[in-house]
Amino acid sequence: MTRPIRACIDLAALRHNLGVVRAHAPKSKTLAVVKADAYGHGLLRAARALEGADGFALLNIEDALRLRESGITKPIVLLEGFFARDELALIEAQRLTPVVHHREQVKMLSGAALRSGVDVLLKLNTGMNRLGFPADEFAPALKALVDLPAVNEIILMTHFAGADERDGVAAQLECFNRATAGTARARSLANSAAILSYPETHADWVRPGIMLYGSSPFADRTAAQLGLEPVMTLESEIIAVQELTAGDRVGYGGTFTADKPMRVGTVACGYADGYPRHCGTGTPILVNGRHTRTLGRVSMDMLCADLAGIPDAAVGSRVTLWGRGLPVEEVAGAGGTISYELLCAVTPRVPVVEEHG
Repeated sequence: MTRPIRACIDLAALRHNLGVVRAHAPKSKTLAVVKADAYGHGLLRAARALEGADGFALLNIEDALRLRESGITKPIVLLEGFFARDELALIEAQRLTPVVHHREQVKMLSGAALRSGVDVLLKLNTGMNRLGFPADEFAPALKALVDLPAVNEIILMTHFAGADERDGVAAQLECFNRATAGTARARSLANSAAILSYPETHADWVRPGIMLYGSSPFADRTAAQLGLEPVMTLESEIIAVQELTAGDRVGYGGTFTADKPMRVGTVACGYADGYPRHCGTGTPILVNGRHTRTLGRVSMDMLCADLAGIPDAAVGSRVTLWGRGLPVEEVAGAGGTISYELLCAVTPRVPVVEEHG
């Protein structure tokens, strides 16, 4: 028999969330971020559902080729750009749009023998200090690209480090506006948090990521409050029920001890499925649609759920690890992490079921 765990991907919810993006940024084109296998939802599956987007953004040329081979002709942005000069011929042939974020990439472009040239995004480091030209090198980099026959359209971009936090975007936006003043070129600035909170950043292209998949980028606002619907529901079943007496312990190391008689359900889901091992006792979980908690340590293939107050729970009862009825960010918060990590971490051994609404 097949283990009962599965990841249900609601494609209608994905399309709904794209509509939320458009409602917030109606004058901007949408570059749907589908990196990391579309945040664990399946690259081709997500791209088909997001056909209403104006383009896609990811990391690897190999993934870009998969999109092209599937028939997608819209712009595809390589968020880390290219890593060697010999990649440029393929980038040109497949009409990919790389991000240029350091001097070595400009040198590679200057020495490339391209026929029709490539469009690029030129990235400014406004304070994230991860990728991008510092402000004092930005104008020279832009001039260098303008002078290259291998470069066609140039879009200016940056990435916000604190759009989802108290820091906000003001300082970074000021830096960007100062560095790009007098330059009449298309711009791309806003990630999910900025799309939802800072309309002044929307510009020509927005880059939604986590919001497309139905999770909130904010610690103080839920996805439901933002009008987003969960796309992935990770669910399984109870495969055994244990009757405990006071003093009985649960799981490896016995980190949970029963203080009274109780029923415990063993769930077919563990860290080898992508459920975080560091989610300890008290992590929210649904059994038969009712909220309860996990008990003890998560093991490789199983975890345990408190069945107190759920008298009809039995072998075969449905368990929701996250998704419909249980926001993934709640589970992530209990484990001291973020929803991005949980969604991306679901392992290949978990079967995927597509739902079309």
